[in-house]
Amino acid sequence: MLRNIISCAFGILLASHAFSQTSVSIPADTAHWDLQGKAKITDYQGRPSIYLEGGVAVLKDMEIRDGVIDVDINAPIAPRGFFGIEFRATADGLHSEYVYLRPHKSGLPDAIQYTPVLNTGLNWQIYSGPGFTAGIDIPKDTWFHLRLEIAGTQAKLFVKDMDKPALVMNDLKTDIQKGLISLSVLMGPTYFSNFQIQKTPDVAWKHTLSPIPRGILTKWSLSPSYDALLRNTELPLTSAQIDTMPWQNVEAESPGFVTIYRYRTAPHPRVTFANDFSKRLDPQPGMRVIYAKTTIESDRDQLKKLHIGYSDDVCVFLNGKILFQGRGAQNFRDPGFLGIMDPENDAVYLPLKKGRNELILAVSELGGGWGFICRLDE
Repeated sequence: MLRNIISCAFGILLASHAFSQTSVSIPADTAHWDLQGKAKITDYQGRPSIYLEGGVAVLKDMEIRDGVIDVDINAPIAPRGFFGIEFRATADGLHSEYVYLRPHKSGLPDAIQYTPVLNTGLNWQIYSGPGFTAGIDIPKDTWFHLRLEIAGTQAKLFVKDMDKPALVMNDLKTDIQKGLISLSVLMGPTYFSNFQIQKTPDVAWKHTLSPIPRGILTKWSLSPSYDALLRNTELPLTSAQIDTMPWQNVEAESPGFVTIYRYRTAPHPRVTFANDFSKRLDPQPGMRVIYAKTTIESDRDQLKKLHIGYSDDVCVFLNGKILFQGRGAQNFRDPGFLGIMDPENDAVYLPLKKGRNELILAVSELGGGWGFICRLDE
């Protein structure tokens, strides 16, 4: 991902070229690309190429809103791989749109993933399914073509077949209208060649959001982020703590998610149980927690079912008493568990009293997306 991008002022092709409907070829060299992490310019199978493995190549001296990006990719066989394109990225490296392929999941429904990067955090556990993930057969150890078409709040990714998009991103989530472009590889050796870019006329900026279902709790207040290991997250907050904490009012977005990376910087701990299931109960240094509070007005004393999805861990408190504790981090419930957030993940029955009820969540995060969604049965 984009980090610590250095502003460039080189008089290269892109700085002076007035873009039109014609694609511009960008050479694989350090004059045009800022290489970060494990990255280099090389030849691969007779092609001048950018090699990345846990690194990025940022296109210098250019920002883009709408346009078409073409590139050839060759990903040699590796146990796991994540490679793709970041676009509309901010120069400080905090935010971008990111679409990438998982070659180790070739043919599976999540072989392709789109996620917004918010405050350095990927959100693939929150944004999943139509518009975010898709299945495709991904070639290995051979060149194939990738095309990304960006238009307003939408984008399309084509893989091999330039007539039919493999993934349609029908609502881009960062709301950033212009930014940098980079080739990005989280893991797995990958070569990029024959990069071309074409600027296209801006289209209308219009979001196509699905309605928020009935029963979704939409109005919340968020606390600051705290070190989760320095707090007992199963203890309810005291009245004094609630009164003295600074709270930020937020509203859930369609279809009811509260995406915490929009408001708090992402943690990046090295999770010990990612590759060793026996360590899943160990404390995880770097884990963060926020508290989220809302009120529920009830016309009588009653028991109501609250459906809750969360990433990664949650404790649920009602009127100062804990009712539920759940853990849903990637690899936690079983070694292949992904931790995708959905309101049907878990449920808790709330003993509501007549009048005002205070609901507080303690939501802890390791990585992959920090958020929650709550729906009360009607």
